[in-house]
Amino acid sequence: MTRRIRTAAALALLASLAALGGCSSSDQDAVHSTADSAAQEVDAGAGTSAADADAGPGARAAAAPARTTVAQRAVIATATVALHSDDVRAARNDVQQVADALRGEVADEEADSSDGELVWTRLVLRVPTARFADAITRLEEIGELDSTERDTEDVTTQVIDNEARIRAQERSLRRIEVLLDRADRIADIVSIESELTRRQSDLDSLKQQRAWLADQTSMSTITVHVERTAAGATPETEESGFLSGLASGWDGLSAAAVALATLAGLLLPWAVVALALGLPLWWLARRGPRSGRSAAEPPAQPLS
Repeated sequence: MTRRIRTAAALALLASLAALGGCSSSDQDAVHSTADSAAQEVDAGAGTSAADADAGPGARAAAAPARTTVAQRAVIATATVALHSDDVRAARNDVQQVADALRGEVADEEADSSDGELVWTRLVLRVPTARFADAITRLEEIGELDSTERDTEDVTTQVIDNEARIRAQERSLRRIEVLLDRADRIADIVSIESELTRRQSDLDSLKQQRAWLADQTSMSTITVHVERTAAGATPETEESGFLSGLASGWDGLSAAAVALATLAGLLLPWAVVALALGLPLWWLARRGPRSGRSAAEPPAQPLS
C-alpha cells in the first residue's frame, strides 16, 4: 500500500513539473532533472510492486544471488614469430595448415618474390586465445627459428567497467522513453528527444567497445615472418675423426698451394724485368775487367 501511494505521488509530481516546464530555460533543466529522478522512482516502485505481486519473499531471496556474476579473466594475447626456410612457399603452406588445424584464419598477408620464387612473406594469424601457446609451439617448428616475442594484456577490469556502463545507459534510456511517452508540450518533447539521441549514441559507442574487446580476448593475434635462407648458408656442425682430419689437411694443403701460386704470379713479372736488365749488366761486368787486364800485361818473353 505504501509503495502505491509513493508511486501515485511521484506521478503527481511529474505532472506538476511538466505543467511548469515553459517558465524559463533554467526551470526546464530543473524540470528534466527532477522528472528523471521521479521516473526512476516510478520504475523502481513499479518493478518492486510487480515482483511483490508475482513472487513471494522466498522466490525473491532465491533470485537475489543470481544477480552476482563471477567475472572471467579477459586477456589480449599477441606474438611475433620470425623464421628462416629454404622453401618459403612450403613454409607458408605449413603456417596456413596450423591456422586451419586450430580453427583460426589468416587475416592478412604480404609477400615478396624474386624470379618467380617467394623470398619473404608476412602472415597475420587469428587463432583462439585458448590455443595461443599451442599455436606458437607449432609455428616454431616450421622452419629455422630466429626469434619469438610474446605480449599479453589483462583487460578484465576494462571489460567489467564497460558492461556496467552499458547496463546503466540502457536503464537511463528506458527512463527517458517513459518521460517521452508522458510529455505533452512540444518544448519538453524536443528536449527529451535530444537527450534520448545523445544517450543512444553513447550506448552505441559502448557496445562497439564491447564487441572489440570480445574479439580481441577471444582470438589472439600472431604475426609470422618467413624469410628464405641465404644461398650457400649451411648450418655449422662439428666433426671429428680420421676423415675429418684428412679433409681438414687437404683443405689446408689446397689453401697453401693457392697462396704459393698467387705469390708466384705476383713475383713473375718482377723476375722477368730483373732478368732482362740483369743479364746485360752481368755480361758487361764480366767483359770489362778481362779487357783491362789484357792491355796492362806485358808481352810474353820468349824462352831462351
